[in-house]
Amino acid sequence: MYKFPTSFSSMSHALTLQPVMIIQAFRYYSAIPFKIISYLTSSLLFQFYLSSIFCKQQQQTLDLAFTSNHAPLHLPLDLLICNLSFVCHSRSFKNEKDRLFGCRTKVARNANMEKLRNGLFPEISRLELEHIEKYPNAKLISLGIGDTTEPIPEIIASSMANYAHALSTADGYSGYGPEQGNKALRKAIVKAFYKDLQIKDTEVFVSDGAQCDITRLQLLLGSKVTIAVQDPSFPAYIDSSVIIGQAGDEGGSGRYGSIEYMKCGHKNNFFPDLATTSRTDVIFFCSPNNPTGHAATREQLELLVKFARDNGSIIIFDAAYLSYVQDDNCPRSIFEIPGSRQVAIEISSFSKFAGFTGVRLGWTVVPDELLYSNGFPVIHDFNRIVNTCFTGASNVAQAGGLACLSSQGFKAVNSLVDYYMENANILGEALSSVGLQVYGGANAPYIWVHFPGSNSWDLCKHILEKTHIITVPGSGFGPLGEEFLRISAFGHRECILEAAARLKYLFL
Repeated sequence: MYKFPTSFSSMSHALTLQPVMIIQAFRYYSAIPFKIISYLTSSLLFQFYLSSIFCKQQQQTLDLAFTSNHAPLHLPLDLLICNLSFVCHSRSFKNEKDRLFGCRTKVARNANMEKLRNGLFPEISRLELEHIEKYPNAKLISLGIGDTTEPIPEIIASSMANYAHALSTADGYSGYGPEQGNKALRKAIVKAFYKDLQIKDTEVFVSDGAQCDITRLQLLLGSKVTIAVQDPSFPAYIDSSVIIGQAGDEGGSGRYGSIEYMKCGHKNNFFPDLATTSRTDVIFFCSPNNPTGHAATREQLELLVKFARDNGSIIIFDAAYLSYVQDDNCPRSIFEIPGSRQVAIEISSFSKFAGFTGVRLGWTVVPDELLYSNGFPVIHDFNRIVNTCFTGASNVAQAGGLACLSSQGFKAVNSLVDYYMENANILGEALSSVGLQVYGGANAPYIWVHFPGSNSWDLCKHILEKTHIITVPGSGFGPLGEEFLRISAFGHRECILEAAARLKYLFL
């Protein structure tokens, strides 16, 4: 890539540039939308503006050789850059832009959207696409985004297929269901995951996935509440807080000013020092944790519940990976902790234990004992949010959910969990064998690997370049994720074995 100088005077010499470099120059020196720039550099309109407007203003002739998207341009770069603002504010440019992209409204952009950083997983997808273009014949192995790979068990897929086919009959057709979810499914969720925990089926709200429920809960709580998140943590908690207006401005450290970041790194056993944690209205807590793979112990969660009760806070407990917990001392639900019904909401999902990442089905538990400061039950407001913003999960997906929780279905999905946990064991052993410090993988399908002194993005790109393996840089989950990589155990066994061999070879 051409290194653009910081002053126009140093660019007086003529350069031969590819159109993509012109795009980079435009973006470097201006705030012109990329869509417009791309159009200008790939059409005759670009030639027209350079020849007529630039030359008219500067009384110079530009050597323009532009016959295709990859043809070089011969022109003084300082002339192009210095006249950029004139072009973009000229009447003819404005008219052409309006013709191409439509007239602008008078509606201002949501200022909170402007505060969002680039999305972590879209950036990983971009790296993957670029790598495929660069190495079209390479066998790429994705251990990045964390999507399930194994087929949905036949008994579950058949249940959904049969339900869908029945919709073509008069007797089998059904339209809208209850916004809160199928009654039988709500009862089955309680029986499978909350037996003896005093959870009622009326406290369970079936949804289209845990991530959607995170945003609905943010809408429920509003922009005025203060929040705390684990560092590192799943990006959706922070991004939804930014969008709703809770986060404040981003500081130079990569943190938002109004969010309390609870340090949950390897140095403190992935659990915050609550004695030094400021009081907030809401505490987002994920266990087993994404990305670190750490499952909080019973003693740790007892401390968290006591902290919330002492401070009058609400815990939003993300239990999306509850089925992966193997350690009896690590609760699968926050409601295993006495006193939690008065301070906690739990979200969970069928995505990672049943392979429903594409089917979309989850749930949220809101106990009727959870009250606002004025004594009003939170469950009533959440019910209103669901009734207003959601018309219920797909009936077909809910049929699949019921099949998952049948005796045969539950056995089948647990075999999927065992499969991914064996993948995690293979990866963890391979990385440990070359002297790397590995966390996670025992109660979650994620390996959290420490590379002291490294830049996690650089490391991620280095591994991709040398091994054709997609991983996720730890800093994408928060400042304390620097020096770490998250490696997903979701993958076909042959791919996991191949990835383990490549990584061992790279780090030997």
